[in-house]
Amino acid sequence: MTQETASSFAAWLAAHPEVTRVEAFLTDVNGAPKGKWLVRDKAVALAAKGLPMPLSVFALDAWGCDVAGAGLAFGTGDPDGLCWPVTGRWSKAPWLGEDSAQVFLGMVDKDGGPVVADPRGMLQALLARYAARGLTPVVATELEFYLYRLENGVPVPPDGNLRRNDTLSTTALSAHAALFDEIMALAHAMGIPADAVISEAGPGQYELNLLHRADALAAADDTVLMKRIVRALAAHHGLGATFMAKPYGDCSGSGMHIHASLNDAAGKNVLAKPEGGPADMLLHAVAGLLAAMPETMLAFAPNYNSFRRFRPDAHAPVSASWGIDDRSAAVRVIVGDAKATRIEHRISGADVNPHVAMAAMLGAMLQGIEDAVMPPSAQDPLHPGAGAPLPVEWGAAQAAFAASERAAGMFGARFRDIFLACKQQDRAAFLGQIDRFEYDTYLGLL
Repeated sequence: MTQETASSFAAWLAAHPEVTRVEAFLTDVNGAPKGKWLVRDKAVALAAKGLPMPLSVFALDAWGCDVAGAGLAFGTGDPDGLCWPVTGRWSKAPWLGEDSAQVFLGMVDKDGGPVVADPRGMLQALLARYAARGLTPVVATELEFYLYRLENGVPVPPDGNLRRNDTLSTTALSAHAALFDEIMALAHAMGIPADAVISEAGPGQYELNLLHRADALAAADDTVLMKRIVRALAAHHGLGATFMAKPYGDCSGSGMHIHASLNDAAGKNVLAKPEGGPADMLLHAVAGLLAAMPETMLAFAPNYNSFRRFRPDAHAPVSASWGIDDRSAAVRVIVGDAKATRIEHRISGADVNPHVAMAAMLGAMLQGIEDAVMPPSAQDPLHPGAGAPLPVEWGAAQAAFAASERAAGMFGARFRDIFLACKQQDRAAFLGQIDRFEYDTYLGLL
């Protein structure tokens, strides 16, 4: 953190004397917020001294338990790192009360650099490689989610109708107009460039679009903060909001599509020809994405539930394919003018850690650019499914990730292994559970 950031945070606190409590948080490998509630005096001290938290806070399983295989907690003394506010990422947090604020943190090691286990720091290191080549990723996300209410502990759509398909329905938007107005207003107050809300195919499913940023780290931060806003404000309206990849087995899954172009030092989009249309560098980036996708699937589908999205003809591709303006492909190339030509990556579920998924996409693009390879022919939209099959089963995705030198090159081998260990512990827990459907199927049959 720079001295300017410390001074800015301190000045913001001074300008808001009503703030008596600050939620200081970072995100673990799951994208879940972890942190502390600070009284005002402690928050003021944070700006000057930082905030210690254990390094192991990043390496937790889905239930918040330490992951022995990550090598951060047990046998290490569980040491602390020092956390500092992320520049400009503090704001009021009205869902916690009018006296409350939040501040997003990053953790540094003893040398002042990002700690190896911090997903945000890992993305920051990858972006430094782009900067060394004089390139700046310009990135935006589209984030899908479901609103729901609980009925006997089970989620159901707000109106109870699981058969409804509300794609682009303005009626479905108006049903929650007050909530969406609050979400957009708070997003803008927090500097998040949200510009549209869309009703999606599933019952109670919606999508939030965020504008492109020439700062991929900020774009990932936006997505983390947007999830917090949606969940918190939905609760104030008596609803749940979930970014699970597939909350209902027979309904549309929730994805997080990532759009990216690349600017040079002059602000020119190097993925496009001057007259518009895809440049060779765009094709190199696509080739990198396709080559890495089978090995890095775990970054885009990290959880047990993630893999329920991947079915043929479900807008969740099952092969490493690409196409021009083809939504059935894993990589959709959008051809426009020299500024608008870009890549849309369509694999990620909404349940990802945005920093990890964005690093996996941008890291693969960079590998393709560095290798100057060309992709195979674009798929025929009438015959989708071209390309290498993706590991659309959790164990297979973990095995591919574990063996991937490409993933090690993107994330660093240490972060790859930490992330993998957390997901392996999750999978072991799921394999130890036997649900009612399994009993109903086999108990009397076998």
